[in-house]
Amino acid sequence: MKKFDPATSLENVHELGAHNGVNQAINDSATFAFETGEDMTACFNGESEGAFLYSRHWNPTNFGLSKALAAMEGTEAAWVTGSGMAAITNAILQLCNAGDHIVATRTSYGGTFAFMKNWLPKYNITVTFVNTCDLEEVESAMQENTKIIYTESIDNPMLEVADIPALAKISKAHNTKLMVDNTFSPMIISPAQLGADIIVYSMTKFINGKNDTTAGAICACTDFINSLIDLNDGTSMLLGGVLDTYRSANIHKNLYTLAIRMKQHSKNAMDLAHKFESIGIQASYPGLPSHPQHELMKSIMNEEYGFGGMIAIDMGTPERASKFMALMQKEGVGYLAVSLGYFRTLFSNSGKSTSSEVPEEDQKKMGLSPGLVRYSVGLDNDMEASFAKIKKCYNMI
Repeated sequence: MKKFDPATSLENVHELGAHNGVNQAINDSATFAFETGEDMTACFNGESEGAFLYSRHWNPTNFGLSKALAAMEGTEAAWVTGSGMAAITNAILQLCNAGDHIVATRTSYGGTFAFMKNWLPKYNITVTFVNTCDLEEVESAMQENTKIIYTESIDNPMLEVADIPALAKISKAHNTKLMVDNTFSPMIISPAQLGADIIVYSMTKFINGKNDTTAGAICACTDFINSLIDLNDGTSMLLGGVLDTYRSANIHKNLYTLAIRMKQHSKNAMDLAHKFESIGIQASYPGLPSHPQHELMKSIMNEEYGFGGMIAIDMGTPERASKFMALMQKEGVGYLAVSLGYFRTLFSNSGKSTSSEVPEEDQKKMGLSPGLVRYSVGLDNDMEASFAKIKKCYNMI
């Protein structure tokens, strides 16, 4: 069977915009007109295929971006949201009711962790946090009321790699859905091709690549996407969180450079990970043979896109990490800022920032070092020059 290529699939759905424009047209309408009252009624009743009703439901610009994302992921359909958290929460709440249960990775983005640990229990939805790299632990956590196994392809911030095919087998055996956050590895890993049912993204990160907007995406089968936007009980339709069309059109354009950008992010990160090790910095990177899931990563990745642009480095203590990051920002290496996937390098001390929602006791249990720096490698053209600055900063702490 021909190997799935997300970039080729994406290229095959490019459509001309209005008046044959080469870019997707920006739709500036919140509402859409119908020829007759009967046509409007049919749309409200879900009897009118392809009709645009109201931008919170569908609009031409978001529909175009969604089709492109579905092609990239190899899913039947997709839906775009105003943030990555909107994508995650909408997808989970569409699947779970009061009394249901979720098995989730213990090392996830802090906002996801907080939603599952602090918010879902208010509605009697329980979550068991496990090490999803330990398949026996996942299996033993499954319950009769489990509706979702939730993981991240490459988790945030420790960069553990999920065995998606094995997790898919467990989920299917228990008649549950496997939901995968693929924010760290678009194009590098294609979860749907490995057995995942639902793929979620923060498009704020690598997919858009400009750090100029927040956006999210849900990629899944047509039935699930349609359930999300059902006028009567669709979570996305009723809770809102629609993506603005101006931002949607910009993301759509940026999507077509994603393959090139991911290759450069990966190239730079591989180079830098080796350089970190050469001067004694403890680096975790899936492309290094020392990484615990290096061989697994090689077996599930689309290899031409590399191992990704994220590195986790351990500076031992928050104080040491803070000094190192401040020096690197001063030297022009990048920015001491949250987020990732930007064309400039970004770094933050995870335990004190994007994972701060995770209690310190839980951070210790999962092995999250207090001095861990999540390092998002930019699109630097001269990594030798960048590393010279990094080395200078490291020698000063």
